Amino acid sequence: MCVAVPSLITALDGSDAIVDVGGISRKASLMLTPEAKIGDYVLIHAGYAISIVDREEAEATLEL
Repeated sequence: MCVAVPSLITALDGSDAIVDVGGISRKASLMLTPEAKIGDYVLIHAGYAISIVDREEAEATLEL
């Protein structure tokens, strides 16, 4: 079982992104999701964006 946190991409820097996780900015790799763009929600696990999720799913998960 893994724990992945939905995070909003706020900036891009090559294959890395700056993501917002509950008001905290973190750097995450987009090597597994190169199609991700600013404004997308991605699931972050161990510093990597492992998938793109839609806004509704991300917000519902964060609400839990």
